[in-house]
Amino acid sequence: MIKRVGVLGGIGPEATSEFYSKLIDRLQKRGYVKSNADFPQLFINSVPAPELIRDEISSDDLAMYCDGVKELDKIGVDFIVMICNTIHLFRDELQSLVSTPIVDLRLFLKQQLDGKNIKSTLIIGTPQTVRKGLYAFDDIVGFVPSDSELKLLSDAVFNFNMASDKDGQTGVVKNICEKYLADGASTVILGCTELALMLDNTNIPTINTVDVLVEAVISKIIK
Repeated sequence: MIKRVGVLGGIGPEATSEFYSKLIDRLQKRGYVKSNADFPQLFINSVPAPELIRDEISSDDLAMYCDGVKELDKIGVDFIVMICNTIHLFRDELQSLVSTPIVDLRLFLKQQLDGKNIKSTLIIGTPQTVRKGLYAFDDIVGFVPSDSELKLLSDAVFNFNMASDKDGQTGVVKNICEKYLADGASTVILGCTELALMLDNTNIPTINTVDVLVEAVISKIIK
C-alpha cells in the first residue's frame, strides 16, 4: 500500500466521516488489511470552508480550499482526495498550487458510468456543478434540474448541514429525482456529498460520488 493519503474534508464534516468509514469498511471486507498496521495513513484536513452553493464562486470562497491542499502538500502525502464535488471544478487551479497529485473525480466517475453501461443520468448538485457541466459527457444523455429546482437543492444542502429538518430536506431532493427518473433518466449522479447522505437509504437509483472517491483511493493504494 501507499501509506500516506491526504484528505481535504470538512465540506461538510458528515460527508468526510462517511468517506472515512466507507474506506475502512471496504478495505476490511476485501481482505486488504489483516491488522491495524495494514491501514493507509490518512491526514484529514477538515477545513471550515464555505459551502460552494452560490451562483458565482469568488476567489475568497476558494481561499480556504487552496490553503487546505497546500497544507496537505507540505505534510508530504502521496496524493490528495477532495471530499467535495463543486471544488473539482477548480481542480486544475488547485493542482497548480501543489506538487502532490489530486485525484480526478470526474475521470473516475466516467469510468464507473462506462463500466455500468449507463447512458442517461440526472445530475444534481450545486448550481455551479450542474451549470458548468462537471459531470456532463458527450456520449451520455444528461438531465439537469431547472433553475428553481437548483435553488431548492441548494437550500436543502444548506439546511441539512445546519441539521434543520433533515427528513424534510431529503423529501425535497427525492421529489426532484423521481420527476426526472419518470422522464427517462436511468440513474442520479449525486454531485454533492450532502445530497448523497440524504438519499443513501432510499430506493432512488444513484451513483454516490463519495463511493467513487473511495474506489479511486483504493485503486491507488492497492498494488
